[in-house]
Amino acid sequence: MVSAVVLLKTGPGQARKAAIAIRKIRGVREVHVVTGPYDIICTTEAGDMAALADTVISRIQRTAGVTDSLTCLVV
Repeated sequence: MVSAVVLLKTGPGQARKAAIAIRKIRGVREVHVVTGPYDIICTTEAGDMAALADTVISRIQRTAGVTDSLTCLVV
């Protein structure tokens, strides 16, 4: 099992809508709209690195409103 914390920036006024969409993505465990340099923090989990990369790159990063991301693997 591979886990990561994904920090996301969104366009102005887009954080809540993006968070709602991200909550529906398979493998996403928690989603929080936060203050500070990032707008959303989410935790993800997958069976292997390939599946985690697919979740982050093909789904989370392509969510409407998301403009930037930083993925931090849990060690």
